[in-house]
Amino acid sequence: MSSDKYVYNPHTLRFEKVKVSFKQRLVRFFGLASASLVSALLLAYIIHEYFPSPKEKLLMNEIENMKVHYSSLTDQIDLLGKVLGNIQERDANVHRTLLGIDPIDEAVWNGGVGGHQQYEEFQQYENTGEMLISTQKKVDKLERQLYIETKSLDTISTLVEKNEDRLRSIPSIKPVREDKLKRNVQLLSGFGMRIHPIYKIKKMHYGIDFTAPKGTAIQATGDGKIVEVINGGRGFGKHVVIDHGFGFETLYGHMSRIDVKVGQKVVKGQQIGLVGSTGTSTAPHCHYEVHYKGGKVNPIDYVMDGLTPQEYQELVRKASVANQALDY
Repeated sequence: MSSDKYVYNPHTLRFEKVKVSFKQRLVRFFGLASASLVSALLLAYIIHEYFPSPKEKLLMNEIENMKVHYSSLTDQIDLLGKVLGNIQERDANVHRTLLGIDPIDEAVWNGGVGGHQQYEEFQQYENTGEMLISTQKKVDKLERQLYIETKSLDTISTLVEKNEDRLRSIPSIKPVREDKLKRNVQLLSGFGMRIHPIYKIKKMHYGIDFTAPKGTAIQATGDGKIVEVINGGRGFGKHVVIDHGFGFETLYGHMSRIDVKVGQKVVKGQQIGLVGSTGTSTAPHCHYEVHYKGGKVNPIDYVMDGLTPQEYQELVRKASVANQALDY
């Protein structure tokens, strides 16, 4: 069949053959070619976007798995940072209370690392650059803090060797034996404003009340000499005061029995009496105070023995609750 086209000419009353110029043919060719090219590109995009090849599927799965592992890795970095923070906090308590020196400066501990140029290599990645920079900063900070803490522990080790007498004398354990005092202390009245158990008004409570069964052993919290023994009366009832030297004294109140006398030397952990409820007391417990250079300080900084950082923080929290005291 011929591909020629004819049109009717009303002037000549005849069908005449249509003549197509070279220019028209060229335009038609390029139009058809362009339409075909656009259609091919559109088809290729649809196939690529919605029908990935097996190799692309494997790569996409690998990327998704990497996202999951990356998220888990950043969570682990954050957890390590918290654990290191707990270690640093305990380190600060040791420096301050036991060795008598300043803890690590907060500005040094939380200081930054390097400048922005340090992370220029990650800026070339448009989609993941900021995420990589953020993670690298966390790792760099953790690495720097580990170095600082290592140096701090080296300092503590050196000072411990030079201050054995001081460390044995300064109060550093709980006055009630560990095997008799539950770690999950439900009733712990600490240092601060507390409700008077009898008059029901708020008064300053200068110690910590450690609840324990009557007759539980009370121990000296550091080496020292007995300087006061009171065998009755209101207030602390039967109580003992120990001079530890280095400016420290401790008081143990409401005993049911006293096992030491004035002038006697005692060592850390030695039994000095038994838990009771003598004096102004509503239940068996040991009222414990720490005095430093004549002033009454919060004993919570001096009862760190046998506790993990989490347990110590829980002890601090419970001791800070403004509940009713067991004595006054």
